[in-house]
Amino acid sequence: MTSRPQTRATLYVAGNINVDLIMSTLHEWPKKGTEAMLESSSLRPGGSAGNCALALSALGAPFRLVANQGNDQFSGWLAAMFPESAALWPTYDCETSLTFGVTHPDHERTFFSNQGHIVRLSMQDVLAQIPHTAQSGDWVLLCGTWLCTALYADYPQLLAALKQRGYQVAIDSGWPPQDWSDALREQAAKWLPYCDALLLNEVETLGLADAETLDSAALSLLAQMPENAFFVAKCGPGGARLWAKNLTLHQHAEPVDVVDTIGAGDSFNAGFLSALIYGLPPATALQWGVRVAGCAISSSPRRYPDWQSLFGLVEKI
Repeated sequence: MTSRPQTRATLYVAGNINVDLIMSTLHEWPKKGTEAMLESSSLRPGGSAGNCALALSALGAPFRLVANQGNDQFSGWLAAMFPESAALWPTYDCETSLTFGVTHPDHERTFFSNQGHIVRLSMQDVLAQIPHTAQSGDWVLLCGTWLCTALYADYPQLLAALKQRGYQVAIDSGWPPQDWSDALREQAAKWLPYCDALLLNEVETLGLADAETLDSAALSLLAQMPENAFFVAKCGPGGARLWAKNLTLHQHAEPVDVVDTIGAGDSFNAGFLSALIYGLPPATALQWGVRVAGCAISSSPRRYPDWQSLFGLVEKI
């Protein structure tokens, strides 16, 4: 049996956690005024930060979910999923952020979301939940960049404060509801210099960089980041790719029978950053990320690899 290494490092996941109600499978949109019966449903914590935290909890990685909460009937249920983290969440007088999603026969999905508590999460809320001095190897992952609108207004100051405290900062911005624009890219240029790791999918990469190829987009974004930073593109069945100074890596994904793709990229983030807080190299982090995502999307109820199998990958390198 693989011996599990010890680490004092912690991954702080900050951003959008909400309630997800997922129903499956919608074969065609119903006519107005009618009712459709679907085969299955799932009520679970969601949002990019929530999905990542679920995976980290299952993996047994040291983490804290940094968030806020509303004060309606869903607030207590959501907090009970992460009791140690939720003890620090500030409460706002508003409804809980909720996403209703339907999946289609091709495994694609459609989401409907309200605004709720996540648009009220502030820089002060985040900094109050994260220690003033980082331990060696600590990371902060910021999720749902474009959705946490109050927090995003202070992104450059937030990242600068986290760096001053000694943290390494990763960002998974997601796709902006308002779509990409030159103005949005100009805003991103103000916080990219503080970002140690940028974790996007392929279409997000092309959108943020306003580029036509993945390589050119990655190199363009990497040029705006710190010298020792790296950029990761999550490529679905194509695995994942990483760019850093004088380094490019590609981790293939093993074929799986896809059941539920929701949160695939967030599960990747959990595996990838877990490896980093254990002090493992980027090549291993890519392996972990792809393995965790593959297990997540091919299982229902959702499951994740155990830490013995993940550390077994280290021995094979």
